[in-house]
Amino acid sequence: MASADLRQELDCSICLSIYTDPVTLRCGHNFCRVCIDRVLDTQEGSGAYTCPDCRAECQERPALIRNITLCNIVGSFLSTWPDQEETGIFCTYCVDSPVPAAKSCLLCEASLCDKHLRVHSKSAEHVLCDPTTALGNRKCSVHKKVLEYYCTEDAACICVSCSLAGEHRGHKVEMMGEASRKKKEKLINVLQKLTTKRAETEKRVQSLQERRREYKEKTAGVTERVTALFRDIRRQLEDLEKRVLSDISIKEERVSISVSYLIQQLEIKKDELSRKMRHIEELCNMSDPVTVLQEPDTGDLCDTEDTERHCIGDLDVGLISGTLHRGLSDIIKGVNTEIYVPEPTDILLDVTTAGDNIEISGDRRTASRSDIYQNHPVTPERFQCPQVISTRGFSSGRHYWEVDVSKSESWRVGMCYPSIGRRGRKSYIGDNNKSWCLWRMNTLYFLLNGSKQICVPGNTPCDRVRVYLDYEAGKLSFYALCDSIRHLHTYKVKFTEPLHAALFVAGGCIQISG
Repeated sequence: MASADLRQELDCSICLSIYTDPVTLRCGHNFCRVCIDRVLDTQEGSGAYTCPDCRAECQERPALIRNITLCNIVGSFLSTWPDQEETGIFCTYCVDSPVPAAKSCLLCEASLCDKHLRVHSKSAEHVLCDPTTALGNRKCSVHKKVLEYYCTEDAACICVSCSLAGEHRGHKVEMMGEASRKKKEKLINVLQKLTTKRAETEKRVQSLQERRREYKEKTAGVTERVTALFRDIRRQLEDLEKRVLSDISIKEERVSISVSYLIQQLEIKKDELSRKMRHIEELCNMSDPVTVLQEPDTGDLCDTEDTERHCIGDLDVGLISGTLHRGLSDIIKGVNTEIYVPEPTDILLDVTTAGDNIEISGDRRTASRSDIYQNHPVTPERFQCPQVISTRGFSSGRHYWEVDVSKSESWRVGMCYPSIGRRGRKSYIGDNNKSWCLWRMNTLYFLLNGSKQICVPGNTPCDRVRVYLDYEAGKLSFYALCDSIRHLHTYKVKFTEPLHAALFVAGGCIQISG
């Protein structure tokens, strides 16, 4: 098997045959001179030359250095080739003991060792080739002659009789060696293209792997921040809970002390009242009127009911609520500082742009489809369709706004440049390159830009829509606000003009959330 391993090492990776005049590239890989020259020819004008094996690049055409050592190894190997271990093909005529074949005769359909080869016929019809077991495949199945030609019209190997008198008569034929050479040239070109495509595919795989790694790192960072944020929120909530409970406990302790004092005072008062009651009972039982009349009046003791109300009072729920509200507000402010949460942007509709079949409410937040012609003044800014845009445009920053679409079954919600057309079908938001929108038609949802549709999976009715703009990042996102916030799509655009909110109302009404 050592011979077989050596044989594999002597194959050119381009032509897959044993090296012919082997040369070495700078990266150390070897090729036939003719093979690598052809590959380098195909790379002319591409901006770089690459090794077919390792894809090492160089800007200038690499110098081809003849590998003298490899040339000697190939020469030495060919002088003893083939051997028994390599081919496993033995002489047909050596029946006593297996002897490695040196050649195979296509006419005789036999393999011959060096001894039998010396006495074999030297006539031209006895075609010799390297040892092979597929001798039958080298002959014409009809005329039983050696296949010497190639019919280019039928893409078939044929014999001389096929080309002169057979079914391939009059066809364009070539010698098999020449046809093989041409096919190898085509295969080399195909191999080069496939190699290039494989390299491009590898780069794409590497790029996707890099993106996945970056996304994983980003996700890990965000996860860590969110985990730390919630940990801090829990700590602050626990501190707030302890503070509120402590205030309640302190209030309870103060009330308890006050109540204990009042109970003590009331016990004293009760004893005093009992003493007076006994004295009065004694007076009532006396028979001497002089003694009864001369006894001073007992008078009334001070009532402590008002003192009780003042000392005990009610639990101040308002004070506790205030403490909770201030504490929670501080926590929310901390969250907003840690994670940017923009407030909804105030959007007002521009009446001067509204089409005549659309009515704008007094607060300029609701657009309704109207069957009554509004008879607005005709101006260049006014749409002919049931469409309106906002008064305010955004040329920087991050903003979002929401609309209630529950009272309309056919609508478009999005943003547009102020230079959008105002006449014809192409003025509809989404039907041009100056606008982007979410479109509902019956129960189907689409995202539109430049008349290119993106179908939104699912047809669950959506009552509210959010539009989010990050102008500097060139992102315009659409969200459905159903049971949860569902991201529908994000357009990535290099914006060139301010963006205005835009509504198209085919029926019913749309209201901008305040």
